[in-house]
Amino acid sequence: MQENHFIGVVPGMTVKVHQKIKELNPKGEEKERVQVFEGIVISRKGGERTGATVMVRKISSGVGVEKIFPVNLPSIVKVEKIKQADVRRAKLYYLRTHKKRLKEKVLA
Repeated sequence: MQENHFIGVVPGMTVKVHQKIKELNPKGEEKERVQVFEGIVISRKGGERTGATVMVRKISSGVGVEKIFPVNLPSIVKVEKIKQADVRRAKLYYLRTHKKRLKEKVLA
């Protein structure tokens, strides 16, 4: 059974997701690297089931980017929890349209 790195991750939390990416270089050799995606968790679906997902959103060059990570994805190396915002909702989809500042506290 594989490890669940998203235990304790809740909406409003800023996280860094480290994911292994396999690439082919021009010579045709396969190369593996770790890509980091840092953003705020806007939803978590599926509870503790095997098909559960976590949606992370960040702003990159003024454009909103959202990525959905399956909780049991084997290519995820680790998830770092950075800060936690005070939120009152389970789904933070309003962050897509409103430039809302969330009050955050740094995790120790």
